[in-house]
Amino acid sequence: MTARRKVSLVAALGIVPLALTTLTAAPAVAHGSMLDPVSRISACFAEGPESPDSAACKALVAAGGTQPLYDWNEVNIGDAAGRHQQIIPDGKLCSVGREKYKGLDAPRADWPSSKLAAGNHTFRWRATAPHRGTLELYITKDGYDATKPLKWSDLEAQPFVKVTDPRLENGSYVFDGKVPAKSGRHLVFSILQRSDSPEAFYTCSDVVFGGAGGGTGSAPVAEAPSDQEIKQGAGSSTVDHGGHGGDSPTEQKANAEHIAQQTSADSDGGSAPEAQNAAAPQEIAGEKLAATGGDSTTSYIAIGGAAALALGAAAMFGTARRRATAGGRSAR
Repeated sequence: MTARRKVSLVAALGIVPLALTTLTAAPAVAHGSMLDPVSRISACFAEGPESPDSAACKALVAAGGTQPLYDWNEVNIGDAAGRHQQIIPDGKLCSVGREKYKGLDAPRADWPSSKLAAGNHTFRWRATAPHRGTLELYITKDGYDATKPLKWSDLEAQPFVKVTDPRLENGSYVFDGKVPAKSGRHLVFSILQRSDSPEAFYTCSDVVFGGAGGGTGSAPVAEAPSDQEIKQGAGSSTVDHGGHGGDSPTEQKANAEHIAQQTSADSDGGSAPEAQNAAAPQEIAGEKLAATGGDSTTSYIAIGGAAALALGAAAMFGTARRRATAGGRSAR
């Protein structure tokens, strides 16, 4: 093989990783949502993104189109790192400040709702891509008005449920907790802060205490999407439903170990872990997080590395070409 052909091959090998990195860095990674009590976005997805039934879900589609519903398990912030109250403004808790999900912030009393009662309750959080982390559930204070924008000050100061690495059962995190005594319409705000990455996920679940059903007046009962609906909707989603495409190799390894441990626990017939009352969300910032995160910066770092490789190959090409030219002159 001539020097020119060798260098051309090296240059090509340098460019290929750049192209592959650019192609694979695009998809976001979806990880789940609350199913008991049903989150707003899960309930609207279950109604059908193209033709939802309830007035609230129709308004959600009118505000942002159908894509937010197909991407129901992606309400996240990639670099949250426990700074929830600092980075999510009042009035935008349910969308976590993301324009894509702005329809979730609509202040109205007819969001599909779930029935909830004081006392022990088993919660379910659908994990389309399981991660290690801590789940916290907050509930609104007495006197909550659903027709006004939700603010941090509307939530009780302490979570009524906190659980770390809950058990995975049939694709959902399952954990027990004690619901405080409330009456009328309220909202449960969940935070899933990953411990292997700065990324966090959030949900808003409308609940009703008392009465025979979940809804009140014109508010319908919220229904969770079925496995079949989730499978069918995945084809229209813009996010990765089944994997950890935005995670670093270290995070992928940790996730694989976590899933293996959860699977082993399931086979042993373990019970759902009990949740504990704990500190406010900002205290999560003190937890030990992985040095690498699966946030939006990961893809740029990868692309930069591939670009550097390509530039290095180009430099080698220039050097080899000069040497080949010099060698040819010497032979004359």
